[in-house]
Amino acid sequence: MKAIVHEGRQGMQGLSVRDFQEPEVSSGMVKVKLKTAGLNRRDLIVLTRHKEDQPPLIIGSDGAGTIVGTGDGVTNVAQGDEVIINPGLGWKHNSDAPPEGFEIVGLPDHGTFSEYIVLPAENVEKKPGHLNWEEAGVLSLAALTAYRVLFTRARIKEGDTVLIPGIGSGVGTFLLKFAKAAGARVIVTSRSEEKQKTAIELGADFSISTNSDWNEELKDETIDIVIESIGRATFTKSLKGLRKGGTLVTFGATTEDEIEINIRDFFYSQLNLLGSTMGSAEEFKEMLEFISEHSITPVVDSVYPLEEYEKAMDRLKNSENLGKIAFRVSE
Repeated sequence: MKAIVHEGRQGMQGLSVRDFQEPEVSSGMVKVKLKTAGLNRRDLIVLTRHKEDQPPLIIGSDGAGTIVGTGDGVTNVAQGDEVIINPGLGWKHNSDAPPEGFEIVGLPDHGTFSEYIVLPAENVEKKPGHLNWEEAGVLSLAALTAYRVLFTRARIKEGDTVLIPGIGSGVGTFLLKFAKAAGARVIVTSRSEEKQKTAIELGADFSISTNSDWNEELKDETIDIVIESIGRATFTKSLKGLRKGGTLVTFGATTEDEIEINIRDFFYSQLNLLGSTMGSAEEFKEMLEFISEHSITPVVDSVYPLEEYEKAMDRLKNSENLGKIAFRVSE
């Protein structure tokens, strides 16, 4: 089978599209013929975490396709079912944090940038009928992350005002759509005027430049929730933008990881600072129900064949995308 494989060298230099042995299905597992797969920043990080002396690895966490094989004991899906992959391995039930042993598809085990994948039957769910293959293939990791951030961690409610710095990522566009579906007012920031304009078209109520004076731009706003994924470049501005008693949830850092805050301002303002990552299988099912109820679709930025992985990854690495980047794996 054809796959994007990382081996021998760290970084992009270790990648190639080549033939790889097709996996065999076993007890409790399912075999999926992938139609599409979604690119995430995690895939870029995996290129440094997967070492030169480790066995070849098929990367990729997101994907959707058709069941072509089931192992003994599988009852939740059958041959021919159209499914979407939950990339979280070993996090079955809602909890404060992932359990020990939690992993994500694509490292340490093989991922979705291939024609076939075998994984536990509990990690596939029926594809929502309103999604096409490109939308289904890019959904899981970003949508699950956004769902847990907003509903489990921030506990968003109707009428809240939510600030999303750096709109443009897959998670960011899901945060925007989910928050609007929940009845919130949404403010976004971006360095790109084009992305600001598109965010307004997607439902954002207000947009500002990330490089602007937020104190001035947001002086008439009462921000209940900030969702941070940028890191040092915006973190202090995000905290200062919150109302007293407000909540900041962070799930990533596309700039430097380490930040400094004025702890006195923090505790005098009674702020809440929460971390989040991915989500449980229960949250994944809740998320699929939510997007079906509200007919939510991912924002698909672009679609590439597997052979053009370098173009796709460069687009993501340079933050040129608005929404998710997809790979078309098979017809």
